[in-house]
Amino acid sequence: MPLPVPLFLPGCLLAVSLLAGCTAPAPQPAPDEVIKAATQRLTDACLTRHGLTPSSPGQSPPPAAEQQRVAAALYGTGPAELSIALPTGYVVRAHTDGCLAAAQQRLYGDQSRWFRASVIVNNLEPEAAHTHRSLTEVRARHHADLADWRRLRAHALTTATTVLNNPLQTGTSRP
Repeated sequence: MPLPVPLFLPGCLLAVSLLAGCTAPAPQPAPDEVIKAATQRLTDACLTRHGLTPSSPGQSPPPAAEQQRVAAALYGTGPAELSIALPTGYVVRAHTDGCLAAAQQRLYGDQSRWFRASVIVNNLEPEAAHTHRSLTEVRARHHADLADWRRLRAHALTTATTVLNNPLQTGTSRP
């Protein structure tokens, strides 16, 4: 038996308003994903400005000579300008002249500070194992490095959000 119109309409309106109000907000990407996406966007734009085609998933690899040109433009050439010796004995080096370096400079505001802080923070566990200290002790020893890493990463997240929400400028300027 059909419902009387006066009862049916309020029920529909209630159902529609509940459905409309119950939609969950779109999930926010993790900060690492935002920074990674902005880095990719900036490095792709830089490679394009160099007349190179950025690689994409599912694409067949370019010839070896093209791969070398892309690698040189992406990672830089010549002797590495940044270097840090870790307590484990390893030395980590990076360039300041490639597209990745330019993206890091743009996102973090200071590529050399980011390089130092990120290398130290990413190697806290190996340092603890190598020095036979607890991770808590090693973290306490690198308190200032961790604080610097957090500040630089927060800056990168803010900048990455801006990069992803705005069109990149074309031309010859660095990203």
